[in-house]
Amino acid sequence: MEKRTVLYMLDPMPHNSPFDINMAIDANYDVVLPINNVKLEEINGLTQDAIFSRGPQGTKNTGMFIGGRDIGLAMQMMDAARKAMVPPFQVSIMADPSGGFTTAAALVALVERELQQKHGCDLQGLKSVVFGGTGPVGLATGVIAALCGAESTIVDHASLDNALEKATHYSRLFNTQMEGTCAASEADKVHLLHEADVVFCCARAGVQVLKAPVLAEARKLKVAGDVNAVPPLGIDGIQLKNLGVPLKYAVSSPGAVGIGALAIGDFKYKLQHALLKNLLNQEEPLFVDFREAFTEARKLLARQS
Repeated sequence: MEKRTVLYMLDPMPHNSPFDINMAIDANYDVVLPINNVKLEEINGLTQDAIFSRGPQGTKNTGMFIGGRDIGLAMQMMDAARKAMVPPFQVSIMADPSGGFTTAAALVALVERELQQKHGCDLQGLKSVVFGGTGPVGLATGVIAALCGAESTIVDHASLDNALEKATHYSRLFNTQMEGTCAASEADKVHLLHEADVVFCCARAGVQVLKAPVLAEARKLKVAGDVNAVPPLGIDGIQLKNLGVPLKYAVSSPGAVGIGALAIGDFKYKLQHALLKNLLNQEEPLFVDFREAFTEARKLLARQS
């Protein structure tokens, strides 16, 4: 008798995300088990309890999902779970803290496609600016862009020290190079936009980061993506469902296009659904972070073409 499919959802926060729980249910797992307040030092024991109780064949019907809000901690937890496994007792693992990995992967993949279709280029050698770059989505976005060859700058709205520290830390962690800066004023934003080819807006919901007068100062902007779905939207003039629509206020950047939050969110949903289903019935275990999520996002877009 084939064993039922099980997803263990490990989260260091007091509550697991209802969004992630719903996604797991919709991915047709027979059993979804949220476990909260998980400490890093508990991962080893939890993982071994999960693998040894199901047997080598049962582990193929078992997955682990790591949530939370800290991308560094999520990566540590996934690494700890991986090291706790003893072949052939192995399960697939997906990390997606705050949905940041799948959101970032969806955002960058859509921006990359618009660059290719509208401007005949990719991220290699372009200057990318990530507003809200010190949060989970922004950090993952900045790293993916850097790994694609962009000159990636993450932006904090208040603290230069925070931006520099996180740029240095995550550049080292993922063997890439990012810069950090602060944009506390409209003049700071204008300065950044003067040279930006790509803008990723990952700031907190309900904050308009780039207003029309600032966008008008962009000189070479090609694509801008905004993940904020709560009014006022993060980038003035980009509507929620826009996908490759001309940027209304980027008057000094002919050909610039925007991608709205619902267009990104719809693709993020499809991406997370596909990744959760991919965890099951693999001959070899999968270990999915934002890099693997980005690879899958590219595949999904290619199949849609």
